[in-house]
Amino acid sequence: MSDELNLDPRRTAIVVIDLQKGIARMPGAPIASATVIANAARLLSAARRAGAQPILVHVGGSPDGADRLHPAADQSMQRSATPAPDWSDLIPELGRQPADIVILKRQWGAFYGTDLDLQLRRRCLATIVLCGIATEIGVESTARDAYERGYELVFASDAMTGIHAEGHANSLERIFPRMGRVRTTDAIVAALEAAA
Repeated sequence: MSDELNLDPRRTAIVVIDLQKGIARMPGAPIASATVIANAARLLSAARRAGAQPILVHVGGSPDGADRLHPAADQSMQRSATPAPDWSDLIPELGRQPADIVILKRQWGAFYGTDLDLQLRRRCLATIVLCGIATEIGVESTARDAYERGYELVFASDAMTGIHAEGHANSLERIFPRMGRVRTTDAIVAALEAAA
């Protein structure tokens, strides 16, 4: 396996998963949410300078929750209280720009029920750099869908964190290396800068 990372910014999207006020406030494990946010912001800045496409994904739903999934499950993901009005708002640290694509999803993965695939294909974007919260939920669900659609994947290992350290580690060590390349924020920024 070669550690070299070459990216064509014109064919690359930086897809940031669920860095929104209601999720980014969670502590994160094993990487602190503040570190994830700082690294995601660095990736977005590098992408904008190099001409890659930032895509900001957030999750939301109707106030009554009727548009979300409600499966019978051993561990429910249901919220016990009504979320704050700004729960789904993207965090300001992402520095949202007019050219950024914003995707609203209603479940874990960013492809199902959204126009993410359409937005990527219409711009001829073949490589997706993934980061965000939570590694083993929104990031992994989106990665699996992207992999099955034939996208090249790069995972920013220090720009994502999990709900549990074990789940984060499982995704980074056992799942993501089978779908793409796992690299640090520094390596991805360097690849974008080298190609700019």
